[in-house]
Amino acid sequence: MVGQEEDKSWKEERGNENPYEGFDLDPRVLTVDIDPRYIDPVDSHVLPDLLDESTIPKDLVEVDDLMEIGLSYMMIDRFEQAIDSFSRVIWFTEDNESLQEAWVNKGVAHSGLEEWDEAIGSFREAIITDEKGKHIATAENNLAFALWEFGKDEEALEHVERAIEVDDRFAEAWYNKGFFLNERGLFDQALYCLDNAIGLGYRSINVLQEKLRSCDALGDYEEGQKISEVIELMEK
Repeated sequence: MVGQEEDKSWKEERGNENPYEGFDLDPRVLTVDIDPRYIDPVDSHVLPDLLDESTIPKDLVEVDDLMEIGLSYMMIDRFEQAIDSFSRVIWFTEDNESLQEAWVNKGVAHSGLEEWDEAIGSFREAIITDEKGKHIATAENNLAFALWEFGKDEEALEHVERAIEVDDRFAEAWYNKGFFLNERGLFDQALYCLDNAIGLGYRSINVLQEKLRSCDALGDYEEGQKISEVIELMEK
């Protein structure tokens, strides 16, 4: 599946300890017009903990900075904190594009924790936010992945097809569709999808392994041998 070959959940890396520590990135990266009615300007380190509807008016918060904090947490697998950041973006933003992006990112963070039900809910919210929005194809593709992991394979295939309808040059969606079809034993259709993914620049070991699987099932051993050699070179 897309982006999953290196995924490690917080629990897998850190055992059973409680990972949630709230914000701990430098709050100076967050831009807010300080109003002494709400925050002592000298005490900037209280800012992250006070970003909620009861303390800060929405128009005083720079949601782009909140989004960046969440993305920074994602880069270091701090998924709980990322979820908190994106949830705050969802509350504070008044822009549909930012709202949709935050829901998608929140879903990805839940996926990182293998919280598939919550991930599915987030991706559905992203789709509902704006069905013609900038991030709709990504939302549909990620929803498909989460549904597959949740055991809803038929619905997963429907949503990955919607992602391709929105953006037929979305290589990761073609790969996911190929994977789903391989799992269903529809190897000729899967091969078509995987070739599309490769042609659009998606050249990970995963996509080659899936293509090898299709070729072997279809009896194309010559092509399979070529793919195996490429995989061996990539693994060195």
